[in-house]
Amino acid sequence: MDNPLYDEARDSLASFAELLKSPEHMHTYQLSALSLWNALSAGLNAAQILDDLNRYAAYPVPETVAQFVRDQEVRFGRLKLVLAPDGDGLWLTSDDPLALTQVSRTKTVIPYLEGPIHPGYRIRPEYRGLLKQALAKAGWPVDDVAGYEPGSPLTLALRDQDSAGRRFQMREYQDDAVRAFWGEGRIDRGNGVVVLPCGAGKTVVGLGVMEAAQTHTLILTTSTAALHQWQREILQKTTLAPDQVGEYSAAVKDIRPVTITTYQMLTHRTHDRFPHFEALDQHPWGLIIYDEVHLLPAPMFRLTASLQARRRLGLTATLIREDGRAEDVFALIGPKRFDMPWKVLEQQGWIATAHCREIRVKLPEARREAYAVAEDAERVRIAAENPAKIPVVEELLAHHRDDFVLVIGQYLDQLEKMADHFHVPLITGKTPSRERERLYSAFRQGELPVLLVSKVGNFAIDLPDANVAIQISGTFGSRQEEAQRLGRILRPKSNGGQATFYSLVTEDTKEQEYAQKRQLFLCEQGYRYEIAHANADGSPREHWAPIIPFRELPR
Repeated sequence: MDNPLYDEARDSLASFAELLKSPEHMHTYQLSALSLWNALSAGLNAAQILDDLNRYAAYPVPETVAQFVRDQEVRFGRLKLVLAPDGDGLWLTSDDPLALTQVSRTKTVIPYLEGPIHPGYRIRPEYRGLLKQALAKAGWPVDDVAGYEPGSPLTLALRDQDSAGRRFQMREYQDDAVRAFWGEGRIDRGNGVVVLPCGAGKTVVGLGVMEAAQTHTLILTTSTAALHQWQREILQKTTLAPDQVGEYSAAVKDIRPVTITTYQMLTHRTHDRFPHFEALDQHPWGLIIYDEVHLLPAPMFRLTASLQARRRLGLTATLIREDGRAEDVFALIGPKRFDMPWKVLEQQGWIATAHCREIRVKLPEARREAYAVAEDAERVRIAAENPAKIPVVEELLAHHRDDFVLVIGQYLDQLEKMADHFHVPLITGKTPSRERERLYSAFRQGELPVLLVSKVGNFAIDLPDANVAIQISGTFGSRQEEAQRLGRILRPKSNGGQATFYSLVTEDTKEQEYAQKRQLFLCEQGYRYEIAHANADGSPREHWAPIIPFRELPR
């Protein structure tokens, strides 16, 4: 990062390599087949990529690396999916007959091929996504240039000021993300993923794409709370009227030119049918937006395979999937079109400066025997529900009495005990939507300074004044969850203040091992975890006496 060409090299690498780690001084990028397919899909070629590598490399680029880049270009361009010459369905074609021969003998691909039509194979439109998925897994990415259905037209524009009279304008990077996705409206563009940190305004990018598309739009979200958040943003920041924006949920099933629903509704199954998906699929959508696309549930991969004729935008803070299905996101949603490092946006003031601290708590003697004889899965729970965490939370709440604090956990029994102890409201998956909205609203308006949430609070909650998060337990070693929970407090603060993220971990247990795995993604983004310790009764050990502000703790 100290090199004078750092900014130039970073911008170049970001277009064809995946940023793995970005700590303070040395950033690490990875060239992979997937990162190169993304680059080639965006219009780069192997010669440009190798020119940039050679321009910025301190030493000659190894020939094996150069050959790897050229090999991916040859593979990416060899298979194309286009409209069939006779207008009947789609056509998988190639300038290389041997490549077609090879893929036509791949077991996972054979079920989707009809023909052959020389030179190529007919593909039924409903197999478009399944074919791309199968070919990507076999190492043969398809250049899909078959175009998209335009959908029913819809006139809308972004406002110069929102409905509350506040001046509204897209930020430069949001505008760049829209242009990168839309590709100036080319017929073969209009699918892919935009990666931006939590709090950076991914919803606004979605609105910008809707303005570019001017078509009926279906928006898929993770929860009813997220659904209502999208509804508010659309009505505040666009010229759409309330009767043009519909909600499709368990309570309301209202299909309008812009309709917002949840993944749970679309994947609801009755007797081997997906009735809500079938109802929504009848509408002439021209654009589908997948919010928090990294959380795409497994059934949605199958359903999304049948939505390939529509333009698709995925929005996410991280493409990390612990199940390794990033290639499915590439095949079915589209390549990554835009990415912005977390620390860059922090330096520019678009997200809050965050400080991360892990506080290690001893397991009381009375629980150590139960922990020692338990199976691994039960050990994780025993460590996570350590009662010594309660006085630590008490200490933190006292210290942050003037802040807005989210306490987030995995286990309901633990959260309920915390709620009873502190007389603080708790939101879980069982909390009715209306009550959730009431509590979130009270928190936003400053009437409720502390709120307990289960894993339903991991994503898509707009609580801009939340500046402290206390994580009391989590889902094993999920890096994705750690990033999402930090993201709850990253929205820039009106007073310019910082955000503080605490993770309470039981010392010398499986939970401590998992904490190291969970923190990996954030450490690679440039965040550091300071370590402090507490005794088994929750009282401060040597480094964090209450009189010392936590932001001044020695590392």
